[in-house]
Amino acid sequence: MSNSSAPSPAATPAPSFPTVAAQSSNPLQAATENFNRVLVAMTSVSGKVSDLIFSPGRPPQVELNSRLTPVNIPGLEMLTPDHTATIAAVMTQKHRVASENLQDHGAADLSYSVPGHSRFRVNIFKQRGSFAIVMRVIASGIPSFEQLNLPPQLKQIAELKNGIVLVTGPTGSGKSSTLAAIIDYINETRFDHILTIEDPIEFMHRHKNCTIHQRELHSDTPSFSLALRAALRQAPKVILVGEMRDRETVEIAMEAAETGHLVLSTLHTIDASKTVDRIIGVFPKNEEPIIRTRLSQSFRFIVSQRLLPRADGNGRMAAIEILKSTTRTKEYIEKGERDGKSLLDAIKDGELEGMQCFDQVLERCVRDGSVAYQTALEYCTNRNNLSLQLRDWEESQRKPVAKNSSSAMDQIEKY
Repeated sequence: MSNSSAPSPAATPAPSFPTVAAQSSNPLQAATENFNRVLVAMTSVSGKVSDLIFSPGRPPQVELNSRLTPVNIPGLEMLTPDHTATIAAVMTQKHRVASENLQDHGAADLSYSVPGHSRFRVNIFKQRGSFAIVMRVIASGIPSFEQLNLPPQLKQIAELKNGIVLVTGPTGSGKSSTLAAIIDYINETRFDHILTIEDPIEFMHRHKNCTIHQRELHSDTPSFSLALRAALRQAPKVILVGEMRDRETVEIAMEAAETGHLVLSTLHTIDASKTVDRIIGVFPKNEEPIIRTRLSQSFRFIVSQRLLPRADGNGRMAAIEILKSTTRTKEYIEKGERDGKSLLDAIKDGELEGMQCFDQVLERCVRDGSVAYQTALEYCTNRNNLSLQLRDWEESQRKPVAKNSSSAMDQIEKY
């Protein structure tokens, strides 16, 4: 196995992908045209393709319902390091910062589009001396609350004038789609200035009732923190920050929320409690009391998501946990979880106020048949508690079997 560094994508000769004959004297242009055709072929496999993966030693793959599936592209039955280096060159040819990041840091984030067909969020990274590429498919239209089946209480976010709203979850859990739906709903129901800071821009919003400006990291601004600080002088009422990546961004986001802005952002955390811990954890220990106080006063919603397969095999659905700002939840954040009191307990007890925890959602999904029992146990927060909550349901599923067995035994005895 070679340990040499990956070749520069810009310096690699651009072989013409075998799918289409090169029609241009410019090898990179020919490779771009052929690669775009490959992308069209891969996304045409199904309307539910979520990711595309290009890795040396494997065929091109798509992710369908959380399962990787190879795609038969004539001439690309097995990708080589030259193929993936060419793909990297195609996508970074107009992205100077992405090309520099790839060479200097071994990975780069960018967006890529096939004109008239689709857009992608892309990560290119070095591995084992070659390049690999993961492309997230971005929906052509902005999803609505109804299309995403979001809880209707999240529409209350559009009524907020200030504070922080966080959408959290692991990579690929639908955070960007949820935020896009919320921003679009605000765009339709308010008459304000909206500013987004993204890496990269995913959903392209157009002006509706609101005026909306979208800034992309590297092409429009060097960092989230600088763009967020500048936003305070750009008179937005609503600010979307793609991700709270560091202490400075968190600090400025809280400052913006405290000075009359509605700030929406994301974090890669699995639930509301871990989100609070993550935010507090980016600050020194001696600042914890004041940060807890500031966060308790500025947060409005923490929305956590997990995507899980549907029982009928027809795609995936989002299980959504909602923590809302109330007197009780503010107290727990400010003073910490102690004496057996936890944010999870507050969420469970706050159903009438619009809150819900993962296990409550999963219990309902199992009972209505949208999620399989075993799937719910795999994705829940507390497996034992969910099993107890569903014991009556589980027993009801066994009753027909027991009845049939008894009937068969009666026949045997009669015989």
